[in-house]
Amino acid sequence: MARLDTKLEAEGAEFLVLGQLLLHRIPTYKTYTNIPGYDLVATNTAANRSARIQVKSRWRTGAPFFLIKNFDCDFVVAVRLNRGRKGGNGHMQPPEYFVLPIELVKSVHRPGPWCKVVFRDITDLEAYHDNWSLVDCFLRTDSTHHVDA
Repeated sequence: MARLDTKLEAEGAEFLVLGQLLLHRIPTYKTYTNIPGYDLVATNTAANRSARIQVKSRWRTGAPFFLIKNFDCDFVVAVRLNRGRKGGNGHMQPPEYFVLPIELVKSVHRPGPWCKVVFRDITDLEAYHDNWSLVDCFLRTDSTHHVDA
């Protein structure tokens, strides 16, 4: 069976994450050019800080891992789109979001030709499920990137 083309869904995942951040009152914008390393930039303009966010999505319901090659960001938001399985099998569920600090991702990724992060390798994965406050707290600390005016 041919590989499933999920480019449209991957683009949609970026907008889903953007929407979640905005709903959590975290000002964020999407990078419309192909910037290696991140897809979204969350900002705290009052503190002149920003967070670079890479969105990694998996189409399959309950996907066990995601692929990553570039670690030039502050967070990875892994999105399980939960659209079923290839060939139309499986059941659809609402998307799941895991807000992962990049240092955590670096510590659990499996190097190699696939360079993947397996969800079961992340200790206390549920602590990162829909945890948008991690980005908010990051934007309020001194260890963030400054927004260029």
